[in-house]
Amino acid sequence: MTVEDLLVEGKSSIHSDHAKILLAELLNLNPLEMLLHLDDKVENDTITKYRNEVRALLNGKPLQYVMGYTNFYGNKFIVNESVLIPRFETEELVENLINYINKYFKESIDIIDLGTGSGAIGITLKKKIPLSNVDLLDISKDALEVAKKNADNMNAEVNLIEGDMLESVDKKYDVIVSNPPYIKTGEEIEKIVEKNEPHLALYAGEDGLLFYKKILKKINKNLKDKFIVAFEIGSDEKENVIKLVNKYMKDVTIIPKKDMSEKDRMIFIISNNLINE
Repeated sequence: MTVEDLLVEGKSSIHSDHAKILLAELLNLNPLEMLLHLDDKVENDTITKYRNEVRALLNGKPLQYVMGYTNFYGNKFIVNESVLIPRFETEELVENLINYINKYFKESIDIIDLGTGSGAIGITLKKKIPLSNVDLLDISKDALEVAKKNADNMNAEVNLIEGDMLESVDKKYDVIVSNPPYIKTGEEIEKIVEKNEPHLALYAGEDGLLFYKKILKKINKNLKDKFIVAFEIGSDEKENVIKLVNKYMKDVTIIPKKDMSEKDRMIFIISNNLINE
């Protein structure tokens, strides 16, 4: 069987783009390069792997899990069913946070990424802010294994912590960032997400605020005098999260931001003595 034969077979079952991406990945080519190899013979084990991957997509498995990785902020991150698939909105959170860090900090800083999952946020920050000391925290051992593989693959020196948000963390940080679970229990979400991605990383109680409360109740003990806190939020949670920030934190400036779809998806909390420095 040739590359073209197998590609035609794949396209008959799944989306044309997905068929190309999967086969190109197995052949260690990019989709454009593959067009130059349509007459090449494909080995039997590659044919078997491809058909299994096509079948997995047909059965509702996300493309990223089938491929075993996703692209985030220009880097390839390993993902599997133990971690949430990083979204474009989270790239926007990271982009904004990098801008704030570069604006307000000039020397080495301490950063912790709470609920790190694949490590996408924390590892990206380490790569973009090389002088930073970055801790990646998650309650899931399996997630931390994925994060470690990603850190090793990208030569990012980070520290891994197994724990429940800030419950057992004594260190003080300049920057605390989190994309915590924020979906309400019983809230309707895409079936492909509900069936495949870890519920531990999705759901946050009846109001969706469980983990913001958990973090904010403990956060003051873990912050230096001058700090930035960054949260990704659900699009309908801005006012409720701001109320929680005002309840637990003093002398701060709260900056909500919309994503590219004009949805409220980020909140940045900056200490006033950092702004007024």
